[in-house]
Amino acid sequence: MIETDFLKAPFPAPIELPEADIEGPKRFFNRELSWLSFNWRVLEEACNPRVPLLERLRFLSISATNLDEFYTVRVAGLRELALAGNTTPAADGLTPTEQLDLINTEARSLMTSQQNTWDDLQREMESNDILLLDRSSIAEEDKPYLEEHFLNQVFPVLSPLAIDPAHPFPFIPSTGFVLALQLERKADKRPLQALLPVPHQVQRFVSLPSLNGKERFLPLEELLLMHLEQLFPGYKTKGFCAFRVLRDSDLEVEDEAEDLVREFEVALKRRRRGQVIRLKLSAGAPKALRSLIMEQLPATEQEVVEITGMIGLADLSELVLDHRTDLLWPSFTSRVPERVQDHDGDMFAAIRQKDMLLHHPYETFDMVIRFLQQAARDPNVLAIKQTLYRTSHKSPIVEALCEAAENGKSVTALVELKARFDEAANIRQSRHLERAGAHVVYGFLNYKTHAKISTVVRREDDQLVTYTHYGTGNYHPITARIYTDLSLFTCDPALGRDATKVFNYLSGYAQPETLENLSISPLTLKSTLLDMIKAEADFALDGKPAEIWAKMNSVVDSDVIDALYDASKAGVKISLVIRGICALRPGIKGLSENIRVKSIVGRFLEHSRIVCFGNGQGLPCKKARVYISSADWMGRNLHRRVETLVEITNPTVKAQIVSQIMAANLADQAQSWVMASDGTFNRPEFTDDDRPFNCHRFFMENPSLSGRGSAGASDVPHLTHSDD
Repeated sequence: MIETDFLKAPFPAPIELPEADIEGPKRFFNRELSWLSFNWRVLEEACNPRVPLLERLRFLSISATNLDEFYTVRVAGLRELALAGNTTPAADGLTPTEQLDLINTEARSLMTSQQNTWDDLQREMESNDILLLDRSSIAEEDKPYLEEHFLNQVFPVLSPLAIDPAHPFPFIPSTGFVLALQLERKADKRPLQALLPVPHQVQRFVSLPSLNGKERFLPLEELLLMHLEQLFPGYKTKGFCAFRVLRDSDLEVEDEAEDLVREFEVALKRRRRGQVIRLKLSAGAPKALRSLIMEQLPATEQEVVEITGMIGLADLSELVLDHRTDLLWPSFTSRVPERVQDHDGDMFAAIRQKDMLLHHPYETFDMVIRFLQQAARDPNVLAIKQTLYRTSHKSPIVEALCEAAENGKSVTALVELKARFDEAANIRQSRHLERAGAHVVYGFLNYKTHAKISTVVRREDDQLVTYTHYGTGNYHPITARIYTDLSLFTCDPALGRDATKVFNYLSGYAQPETLENLSISPLTLKSTLLDMIKAEADFALDGKPAEIWAKMNSVVDSDVIDALYDASKAGVKISLVIRGICALRPGIKGLSENIRVKSIVGRFLEHSRIVCFGNGQGLPCKKARVYISSADWMGRNLHRRVETLVEITNPTVKAQIVSQIMAANLADQAQSWVMASDGTFNRPEFTDDDRPFNCHRFFMENPSLSGRGSAGASDVPHLTHSDD
């Protein structure tokens, strides 16, 4: 049985704010600062002694990668608004310029903390026999090995670049990492300035032979500095620094593009030439080099961040060594659902038995792949339709669709070309599908298709049966190993009809007039949410139990937040599990005193979207209205994307979502941060002897209710339902 202390605990005492604040912009938190707060929580995991050492290093790398993307997209957009003189405030009342000032202060503090964390981790790595060397600590006996490595593995891909009137300063692409050099010719002391791009095609850290049981690594830039005379013969080094560039990576697409694919291919090339958003530069760089770099990129002082330490912390993921299992999470193998095993791997037979909800990564994503592979080879399958927002480079999903098309089945693939940073991969996948004979559709120009839907039409006896998969995450087998997401498999005719209408909407602009168990944005999803929230408020006003549980990545949309505030004022108890951005302020007297918010950051990335309404009974209960969704509660998801909100009607699946998944998330202590009314997040402190409830460990140890086979679900821990 899941511990329910959090669910039974009283809501924290609310704080009071002036009337103007709870009615004005201050009722919202700024979304950009809230995102930075989330990245602080990621970084905090790099300092968490309960997390294995190399997993902490991974968290530091993720924190650095997150911050890079934040700058290239969010900060870039705000800067464009500020430069255009836009003073329109965000929902929280801050103008673009005011936001940029606050972001700059907070981000610089975050970057300083990242470097301090790296220093601490590096010392712990040394105590665990993993050493990161510099060129001054290289022993003579190591130099022949490094010389051979340099000549055979690095030298062929280097491009040293002199800077003089005949050789202008080159274009440095986004994320480009470069050594800037001050050289002097030995023969006549003639100065030369030069650049040496550090090739990203080569591993950032060079592995040296182990010594006395210690693993040793040398950063690539250190190797290059050791061999400058081979790159610039006849010159000696007088000074140097390193720098790394981030550029505006947002894409602009012409509304009237005749060929959407070709337009995106051109836009991807434009992305490389975006404006400089941030320049990280070695602290203490020679003044002449610093001025040259800033002038030629160009970059302003506000865009420069001087780094005392390592530039490019995202590359530290290379040092997460798979063979050091003593410093990693204990191994975990995703389960194959018992019901699928009972049917000898036949996905259609397992789904026919009853609806099945898989909880990834605890249940393997291979079942989604098997569903499509089986469909591709089944002579009774006539048609497959599939959305693709993100997927892997050599995607087994795409291969299965190609195989199905080659086997003569009707295959329609909705490929979203505007999936940020995956546009190039999606163009390649669409070309591959077209060559195999699939119909490739690119959806709407003005809306991203973010919905996760797959349908398989199969002839059974004299009827056509539609098997449908609805997901909360991408069809990406690699990220599915670390993202927690839900996969609903059903052959419910209503859900099959709904899915078919959505595909018709995407491929033929045929807007569905009615949907039975599904709401979609930009048409009905938001209004459905608002109606359900209001209905729960009405139950509270009528004196009935009223409760909402929701889980997602981000809550930003002001209309939804205001609806939650109104429900709270009516007496609805609202518990939210929000991993990332939360613009809602909990615990404000007269506004949100019945709302509590927590964030879970741990071994797996929480990604599933769930919302449960007590429906006049409180939670958990059998009469609850339960939904899974592809959408966060953000303006882009509710207004500018095609998203799904699927109502769950199967009793076992509902029990799994409410009494197992949501209950465990709400009960979690080990990985939870509780949001205070001022926007700060606090994690409970535990002693070494404590064993706080960890929802990720719980899910790893206990199968999902609806995936149980002949053994039944009675022995699976979950909350009992209240009386009908």
